[in-house]
Amino acid sequence: MAKLYFRYGTMGSSKSAQALITKFNYEERGMRVWLVKPAADTRDGRDIVKSRIGLSAPAEAIGADVDLFAVFQEREREFYDVIIADEAQFFTPAQIDALRHIVDTYNVPVFCYGLRTDFRTKLFPGSMRLFEIADSITELKTVCACGNKAMVNARLAEDGTVLTQGEQILLGGNESYLPMCFKCWEKAIQKEQET
Repeated sequence: MAKLYFRYGTMGSSKSAQALITKFNYEERGMRVWLVKPAADTRDGRDIVKSRIGLSAPAEAIGADVDLFAVFQEREREFYDVIIADEAQFFTPAQIDALRHIVDTYNVPVFCYGLRTDFRTKLFPGSMRLFEIADSITELKTVCACGNKAMVNARLAEDGTVLTQGEQILLGGNESYLPMCFKCWEKAIQKEQET
């Protein structure tokens, strides 16, 4: 039985690398993979999934108005054996529901990789929906500079201070975000509030 998988973690937890490794493993067995990502993610290019360690692969960028189930149905002749979705937090709840529907209708496994929360520790809508309906939820872990498990995607200002205000989506990598444990994040915020 196919499942809807959600593999989440903070920035720097190798989500994209894991997505690309999963893609490689299926293709090595001769299976067809539909690698997708939200069109909102243009950090490394519109039609590519790229990891910090240098792995990359072409991907189909999906706009927020695209019905993933309808696209899958239209392409039934190409029939994919698996769907891998990177940056799944940026998909709409309706698109997550469509992925769920593909799993149940076509018995095709779907692996979603993404962030759980934003820099304010608030769930992304796509992630929230995955927590509600995924069959399997796995945390991909990384560490804070103090050695504890990172839980927060701390957004950094140009001077390195931790930000708590701004739009939910700001594309960036190591120059804009730092994985932190909750304790270190709270200390950084308190330090900023004192100055």
